Amino acid sequence: MIRSLTFVFLVLGCWLSTGCSRDPVEIRLLTPTFLLDREIVTVLKETLDDSPHFRLELVPMTDPEANPLELLADGVADLALVANNESFRGGVETVIPLYSTVLHIAYLKTLEPLVGSDLFAGRTVFAGPPGSPSRILLQQTTDRLGIDPENIRFVDSIEPRPEVIVLFTPVRPGLMDDFLDYRLFSIGTVDQLGRGSQVESLSLMYPELKPFVLPRETYPGVVDTPVVTVAVDKLLVARRDVSPSLIYDLISELLRLKPALSGSYPGLFHALTGDFDASGSSFALHQGAQAYVERDAPSVYERYSGAAEVVVTLFIGVVSGGFAILKFYRVRRKNRIDRFYAKAIGIRKSVLGDASEAARARALHAIRALQDEAFELLAAEKLAADESFRIFITLSNNIISDLGRENATRPVRAG
Repeated sequence: MIRSLTFVFLVLGCWLSTGCSRDPVEIRLLTPTFLLDREIVTVLKETLDDSPHFRLELVPMTDPEANPLELLADGVADLALVANNESFRGGVETVIPLYSTVLHIAYLKTLEPLVGSDLFAGRTVFAGPPGSPSRILLQQTTDRLGIDPENIRFVDSIEPRPEVIVLFTPVRPGLMDDFLDYRLFSIGTVDQLGRGSQVESLSLMYPELKPFVLPRETYPGVVDTPVVTVAVDKLLVARRDVSPSLIYDLISELLRLKPALSGSYPGLFHALTGDFDASGSSFALHQGAQAYVERDAPSVYERYSGAAEVVVTLFIGVVSGGFAILKFYRVRRKNRIDRFYAKAIGIRKSVLGDASEAARARALHAIRALQDEAFELLAAEKLAADESFRIFITLSNNIISDLGRENATRPVRAG
């Protein structure tokens, strides 16, 4: 019997443990077309493969010129990696900024450009494939640079060497080792920052762009002085209909695995954080991401509890002050009626040693005058018609009765 029960409990425990375990959730991510982005996505997949909660499936883009946002909206994948300067599209929402890409404008050292128009006009320019963030930005800013777009000769390859290379790419050691015959173009100087420089004008017109300074010797042999340029975030985006709880857990898992990601690309994921500001995003924030960002935000009660405490304290103070004022006026009225008691008793005592008719008449006149004064104060609400007033009237009437004669007026009855 005991062995049978033990077997039943073992089977039940195994069933419960199996039932409580959850298989990793599989998420589909579009494979980027840009080589470095593909490398980063591959590292991201390998890192998540060690996670017990998620598995990342890389979905290849059969058409390199296809728009990843359209593929995402059509349900080809659940996630995509896009630049923050993409045009807004409904149905696609921001999950989290993964890393920053920096605009690198490289030109052959044999060229000596003075301004942007001298750099691009009539040059062969590689700015990535059509529709890439760098080419879109260059096409958008030609008017501001005073360049006719028709004068830019775009090429689709870096071989043979183009005169100018324009790319958004993460900063990493060795990136420019194969381009030592180039120099990076700086959009102004460092001392112009904060003074309405050209790069700040770009940031004003295109809020997704952030001023960025490449320090001296970032790329030895290519960067000899600080280079002023712009950066744009690389966003992990998702379809709107992806479960908010799944996105919430994915962000949590990415942040947990941040050290592993940083180990593969030092300095690339340092800005990966759960407290990111989505106000400059080109897309709406996914509900799951919004829930994660606001996870530590105070509740409505906590947010207004301080103000409520102040209001309650003020209310208690007003009520307490009201009671104090009421008590003060009651004490004043009590002090007034006590004065009438004292005068009435003093009048009665004044005739104890003098029983003459004149003394009794003066006493009667004084006590009636005292009653009249008390009634006048009562009408003016300076005395309260309470038990103390009734006691005074009874006391004064008794004194009148004691002093009265046969022709005295009838005592005033208590009210």
